[in-house]
Amino acid sequence: MKKDVTIKEALFLLVVLLAMIGTLIIGFKLPAHVALLFALAVVFLFAGYKKVSWKTIQEGIQEGITPGLVPIIIFILIGALISVWIAAGTIPTIMVYGFSVLSVQFFLPTVFLICGIVGATVGSSFTTISTVGIAFLGMGQIMGLNPAITTGAIVSGAFLGNSISPLSDTANLSAAIAEVDLFQHIKHEFWTVIPAAFLSLLGYTFLSFRATQTVAGDGIETISQTLHEFYTISPVTLLPVVVLFFAAWRKIPAIPTLLTSIVLSILVRYLYHPTTSLASIGSWIQDGYISKTGVANVDLLLTRGGMQSMMWSVSLILLALSLGGLLVKLNIIETILSQVEELMKTKSRLILMTALSSIGINLLIGEQYLSIILPGKAYKENYRKISLPDNYLSRTLSDAGATFNPLIPWGVSGVFIAGTLGISTLSYLPFAFFCYLVPLITIGAGFMKTKEN
Repeated sequence: MKKDVTIKEALFLLVVLLAMIGTLIIGFKLPAHVALLFALAVVFLFAGYKKVSWKTIQEGIQEGITPGLVPIIIFILIGALISVWIAAGTIPTIMVYGFSVLSVQFFLPTVFLICGIVGATVGSSFTTISTVGIAFLGMGQIMGLNPAITTGAIVSGAFLGNSISPLSDTANLSAAIAEVDLFQHIKHEFWTVIPAAFLSLLGYTFLSFRATQTVAGDGIETISQTLHEFYTISPVTLLPVVVLFFAAWRKIPAIPTLLTSIVLSILVRYLYHPTTSLASIGSWIQDGYISKTGVANVDLLLTRGGMQSMMWSVSLILLALSLGGLLVKLNIIETILSQVEELMKTKSRLILMTALSSIGINLLIGEQYLSIILPGKAYKENYRKISLPDNYLSRTLSDAGATFNPLIPWGVSGVFIAGTLGISTLSYLPFAFFCYLVPLITIGAGFMKTKEN
């Protein structure tokens, strides 16, 4: 049973948790796992103070973790996919082809646009980041660009595509919660997405022109030759990518799609290297691919992947979801949301509070689905009471919920990106322009469009 929680108690716990997590991660530079573990301990103490039974606490943890089980399986499969894509030559081929057409001066805006196109095509920011994102990160490092800036461009592009793709789970969820037609939702998204994308493109163009190339052209040529020598560079190795896109277009679920791409990658590997042992394949899937070219830059970039590489992310996600489940079970989130109703008597304030609530739930729980679902359910009737179209609700939930999630170090997206690309959330955060421009623009647009109210 949920125990009655006063607004003062809920706000006090909220402030304590956010202050403690922020201080431990930013101030003391402790791992996010440790910060969340301490946060769980504080919530346990609060539950004890409210005389909540241990059974109820366990139920809260279980209910919090349950929505994350499928994403966790997807994370593990993506870890396996990365390693076999390297072994098959898929990622090296993307890198070699990319070197032939991209320059430092236009690299970052090109990365942003291509990741946006790929994200819109496959409908998954995670798939975009873990495939072409890894290749672009490697290319950027070889070109001498700051990896955090390149990661920012990759993340921005991936979430740009995720925002406007009819295949995106978060776009579909936002539309469903607000009871809006999916394509009406996407059409309304363009009012905030296009300005944010344009400003992001300007930012990445400026950063590209300011970048200094620390690796000369002959250095890039050496890297390309190394990739040709030690990996299979062929259009055939891109078949797993084609299959991934086709499956997304056919709306095939992520798990069978990833399994199919993994199997196809293994077959491509055997096509060019028939003597590859099954033990090697198993080792790559479990522990990741180890590059042994002797060229430090290449080996650093292409030694990655494997299911075990995702266990850091999985453990952090489990802690974050457990914390979120407890906060929902103890009625903390509901109490806070129900008390801000008085602040939402105008259309502009309603949009502002919806956005702030989605961002706040991201900070507290780190789960993008709940940052859409909870405010959406809480405020839906308020939009109808003041005759504000439902597509404003769906857009705000998407912009401030899903798109903001990669900026949270303990958020599901932030954890995945850090684990996949090896760049911490706080490092790439200043350069993920799109992810914080969109929430700002959707709030600003709310005041501009509804200033008479």
